[in-house]
Amino acid sequence: MRRINRISVVLVTALSLVFGQNVALAQGKGKDKDKDRGEQGQGKKDGERKQHKQKHQDGKSLVSDKIKSNGKHKFHENGKFSSFVNVSNGKIAGISVQHAEKGAVPVKKYKTTRKMVEAPIGGFQRVALTLAQAEYLGTTWIGYSYYDDYGDEIIYWFPYDMILDHDTGAIEYYPAG
Repeated sequence: MRRINRISVVLVTALSLVFGQNVALAQGKGKDKDKDRGEQGQGKKDGERKQHKQKHQDGKSLVSDKIKSNGKHKFHENGKFSSFVNVSNGKIAGISVQHAEKGAVPVKKYKTTRKMVEAPIGGFQRVALTLAQAEYLGTTWIGYSYYDDYGDEIIYWFPYDMILDHDTGAIEYYPAG
């Protein structure tokens, strides 16, 4: 009986050392509200702070046939924002975004090896029927992004081979969250 007691004490102590390091204690209502409010930003109440999102768009499907003719083409609208693609010899030379009231919007260029957006598929498609050529396996993706009026980041993703200047000026993309 004493041996079982000793083993249980050792076991409880070991478990408390392993799991006790990441313990968070709950805070009661009303305590340190001013401290929390100061960390979130001045004048904001609890729960009012909005998490900004990243909205990924399939640039290849949005541009579609516009890639065949040179020049500047409008390919997407998002509220008061209009996105344009600059095409040169069947390749994307750049993306520009215009706000209806404010004018030109700065655009950031990303690169990643992860596929950030799935191509739109109507209905169900079995995995066995997906062509490997359509998947762009092991390729680099180039994204052009801007921030909308709500602080959300809109990113248009294109396969590396559609871009004229590839990764010139592109920074490595790390997903938020």
